[in-house]
This record gives sequence, structure tokens and C-alpha cells, in this order.
Amino acid sequence: MTHGYTLFDTAVGRCGLAWSEAGVAAVSLPEGDDAATRARLLKRCPAAQEQAPPPQIARAVEQVVALLEGQPIDFSDVPLDLEAATPFERRVYDLALRIPPGETRTYGAIARELGEPGAAQAVGRALGANPIPIIVPCHRVLGADGKAGGFSAPGGVSTKARMLTIEGARTSDQPTLFDAEISIAPKRR
Repeated sequence: MTHGYTLFDTAVGRCGLAWSEAGVAAVSLPEGDDAATRARLLKRCPAAQEQAPPPQIARAVEQVVALLEGQPIDFSDVPLDLEAATPFERRVYDLALRIPPGETRTYGAIARELGEPGAAQAVGRALGANPIPIIVPCHRVLGADGKAGGFSAPGGVSTKARMLTIEGARTSDQPTLFDAEISIAPKRR
């Protein structure tokens, strides 16, 4: 099967995307440099060659760039190559794909949606193995009580928090400085 990859600039740094004839096979968030980003992609798709993406893949790259600029992007039309994923992982990824930008779910909520309420940790492991972060938005899945949980992409939990902030997602019920309900009282003299 033919594989290709490309590196591209985004609001969070240079990302990479690899594809096969079936669709997007891997996404890499920014590493320390292009060589490290390339190495992460080639670990998933060792036969991939750097090349210009075909039109449907170029559209997916444009969508990733737009999402990371804060636009609400729906990736449901992006073809994915999840051949290496287990059936359980595919079910988890399918549910994660349904989480809109700016919203979050918990590992436990996804486990319940799968009909396996005790499988929150298995959901976390599946999302930790996600080869297509951003498109399969594992960053939108949190631990109980809005805790970040893990994030296997470069930068870990801080990258996850940054992506959620870009999307305008709330990770807790605590008000922020940007909530309309908060008013700052003038100082008394």
C-alpha cells in the first residue's frame, strides 16, 4: 500500500500527517523539530515518503490548520486508515469523532456509551494509542471531574489543555475570567 506524509505549519507549531490509499493513517503534533516530527510519523508508517498530499488529504491538512486556529471543524468526512486498530479502539475512536469542538466527555462516559461501564481505563488506553490525534479528538476526553487525564502527544497534558483552550472547551464548572457572569467590583477608596 502506498503511504505518503507531509509536514505543515499550524498555530501550535509544525505538525505532520501521514496517509495511505485508505485515508489518514497518522498525525503528529509538533515535536522539537521537523526531524522528530518526521520520525514520529515514520514510526507509524515506516514506508511513507514525503510528498505533496492528494486533494482529499490536502483538505484534511487544511481542516487541521483551521481547527488549531480556533475554527469549529467537523472531521467526519475525512477518510481514516485505522487498519492497525483493534475493534475496541475503533469503537472508541468512532465515539470520540462525535465530540464536537468546544465540548468534552469523560473516559467513563465513553465507556458507558460503549455499553461497558467499567472500561474507563481501557478507553484511556485506546485513546493513548490513537494514531490520529486532532482528527480523532482524544484531547476532548477527560478524566472524572474534568481532570485532564493523560495525553500521549508531545507536550503531554499541557498540549491537551492548549488545544482545548483553542477550541473554547470548558473543562470544569469553575468560572473563568472570560465568563460574562463575572464582574470585577471597583476598588473602594
